[in-house]
Amino acid sequence: MNSNRPYTELIDQLKAADLRPTRQRLALARLLFAKGDRHVSAEQLHAEAMDAQVSVSLATVYNTLHQFHNAGLLREVLVEAGRSYFDTNVGDHHHIFDEKTGELMDIPNEAITFSRLPDAPEGKRISRIEVVVHMVDAEDQKATFSEAAE
Repeated sequence: MNSNRPYTELIDQLKAADLRPTRQRLALARLLFAKGDRHVSAEQLHAEAMDAQVSVSLATVYNTLHQFHNAGLLREVLVEAGRSYFDTNVGDHHHIFDEKTGELMDIPNEAITFSRLPDAPEGKRISRIEVVVHMVDAEDQKATFSEAAE
């Protein structure tokens, strides 16, 4: 009976995460999850919401993204102080960040290996490892290295 309602899967997903499927949460969830795995900043999602005629403040977008993250629906990727993206792929994987374009891309988990990890403090265990590789254009990197050599 419920399966004929539009966005039933999203409503069920929000309810399963103990989040009430409000109009704004549902609208933002549709924007986030309708395009498959992706990385989005709060500002990008807010702009998409405005383009889609979804009336929502930037503060509400931030709050909703953090609620989705805390509920396990999104992964937050901090690329530098004060700059984070939200990833709809919550599985184990790493990222590469293009410092020039601001694009964040997935790196498969198996593409990075570790020969040694630090011991966790007593009573703790390592829950996961997240790597963000930063990249710049090759010409920019050469300029940085040559400036450092001078």
